[in-house]
Amino acid sequence: MGVPDPNVNQARVLDPGPTQPGLTGAFQRYQQAISEQQVEQILEGQSAFSRDGPLTAWVVIWLMIFQRLHPRGTLSVAVRQLLTGPVRDHVRWPDDQPGSLSANTSAYSQCRRRLPLLAAEKVSDLMFASLRAPQKTLPGLDRPLFLLDGSSILLAHTGELVQAYPPARNQHGVSHWPVLRVVTAHDVVSGLAVRPYWGPMYGPQAVSEQELAKRIIYHLPDGSVVLGDRNFGVFSMAYAASQHHHPCLFRLTEARARKLKGGVLAPASRTDKRVRWVPSREDGRNNPEIPAQACVEGRLLAFKVRDRDGPWQKLYLFTTLDLPAEEILRLYGYRWNIETDLRSLKREVRLHMLTAKSKAMVDKELLLGFAAYNLTRATMNQAASALHLDPRQLSFAQAQDTINAFLPLFAKATSESEREAVMQEMLRVFGYCKLPRRRKRRSAPRQIWPRPCSFPKRKVGKKRGTTAAKKGIA
Repeated sequence: MGVPDPNVNQARVLDPGPTQPGLTGAFQRYQQAISEQQVEQILEGQSAFSRDGPLTAWVVIWLMIFQRLHPRGTLSVAVRQLLTGPVRDHVRWPDDQPGSLSANTSAYSQCRRRLPLLAAEKVSDLMFASLRAPQKTLPGLDRPLFLLDGSSILLAHTGELVQAYPPARNQHGVSHWPVLRVVTAHDVVSGLAVRPYWGPMYGPQAVSEQELAKRIIYHLPDGSVVLGDRNFGVFSMAYAASQHHHPCLFRLTEARARKLKGGVLAPASRTDKRVRWVPSREDGRNNPEIPAQACVEGRLLAFKVRDRDGPWQKLYLFTTLDLPAEEILRLYGYRWNIETDLRSLKREVRLHMLTAKSKAMVDKELLLGFAAYNLTRATMNQAASALHLDPRQLSFAQAQDTINAFLPLFAKATSESEREAVMQEMLRVFGYCKLPRRRKRRSAPRQIWPRPCSFPKRKVGKKRGTTAAKKGIA
């Protein structure tokens, strides 16, 4: 499918701007991205953190991010980091007892609940903008490319979350876990993620991936290219991208490509045709905000491609980019990167399931979980630049292990020479984080060994009537 070689450093700097800072630890990178003054300005006029206390909003945000960076990520781990880590110097100590803090988690837990959601949203946006500089693009493309995709996240079973994010249901009954649908956009070169958007996956208020993706498009950097799979290859997505001046590249289903071609036959291989996409009756009914006379000018392309050792298949693309057909196919080959990014988010940052008990805490955990992911990605980008590698060549899991291992060393460094020594050693370790270069597919089939279970699975039973009702007694 024209997939680019991930072992070649293909990215180039679009706008060098200021000199990129040297390799730093996660906390130092957090300090560079978000200052305490910025958080105070965000909270200006809000009473959540107005009273004098040892923990400021800036400290609480870092501890919530640290929880996602740490393998365990408990409240207790965050409090121990507060007592011994570099953030200790930013605590507002009481005048009568300087330097003494309880190791209990209750105060930190209360501060997490009081943290306004607006602060988490603004911090997530500011961190993305700060960590993304300098901007890099792919060769042959003079603008950034963002990959769209969606996923689901399980939540804790509480009354509030069940109502906000209803569980799945089928003919066998209702599932136990509430489910949240999330859509995100990742930069193809750096892997950095824009602030995600989410909503219920099931129930009367369920939102589609397309609706969430339209909100993300509004927040993308100006002129960015939007790339999505067949689920996003609909008129409403192409129209939303054009309205915000974002070129798009979407894969189409065969039925939609056939209709866009204007005939009963699907586009032949090597088709490259200028088309004028207009909304169908179904598009107008599902998207009433789109005017009836709306249209999107673009190109319909068809390819017959073959994955490595895989079967041949037809690939239909719609794009508003003015690039050669082979270049369009090469760009679409980068779409797989977001699959590995979502895997890193759900496995390494542990966003596959959120244990928060309230909707407000779920929202804050999700936003700051993405901020923690971006911190790791930013450090990987710095290390890759110093090692003259493509950031995609580094393993996210090993990079996160390296960051966690060197976090206390950066905290203990008291001079510039000591920090430089830690940085050089960290950079040496990053050199061992490269992904293996496999020349062919793994021989093992994609199968899962079943795990033994000594206890039966719980089932949601149907409500039964009372004994009196069964007997017909009034």
